[in-house]
Amino acid sequence: MKVTKKPLSDLRRPERNVRMHTDKQLKEFRRSVEMFGQIRPIVVDEAGVILAGNGLYETLLSMGHTEADCYVVSGLTEAQKKKLMLADNRVFDLGVDDLAALDEFVMELKDDLDIPGYDEDLLRAMVMEADEAGEALREYGTIDQDKVEEIRETGERYEAREEASAQKAEQYIPQESSGGAPAQAEQTQRFVLCPKCGERIWL
Repeated sequence: MKVTKKPLSDLRRPERNVRMHTDKQLKEFRRSVEMFGQIRPIVVDEAGVILAGNGLYETLLSMGHTEADCYVVSGLTEAQKKKLMLADNRVFDLGVDDLAALDEFVMELKDDLDIPGYDEDLLRAMVMEADEAGEALREYGTIDQDKVEEIRETGERYEAREEASAQKAEQYIPQESSGGAPAQAEQTQRFVLCPKCGERIWL
């Protein structure tokens, strides 16, 4: 593969791009270029249309670069160019992390975890010593004493309101029918009316 230097002014964005680049991603692109330089070429066709590497192109422009390493592919049909653009974005998405290897790398780099694409605080949490992790877990979710008292007082007020509402409930005892005959079974039951919702509570 022959990589050549090309002026960024000679490159052109494609009319459509299947990958949208977020501000966060472009920020990490920039960190990567600042740390390592351009580590992969931008792929373009004979006319300078970008087929792969749009995010890198935007990053280099924003950093004030005037040229970039490029790989020119020639002889592709329009359909093949579209397939290349789709494949370039999709194939990398199909990979999965080897978490064991990731842990080993992070442990080996624990004194310097400034790595583009990763949250440094998250990486530091990964290398936290066992006792530090235990202490963090013990502190997680704890409630200070003032909050405990507030919760207790709220519960007591709620119970007091419930008791007061129960005392205000009206009790109904259905009377016998005018003919002296016993009322229906459902009617002879005693109930109270809930002071909040008005529903019958059968006793």
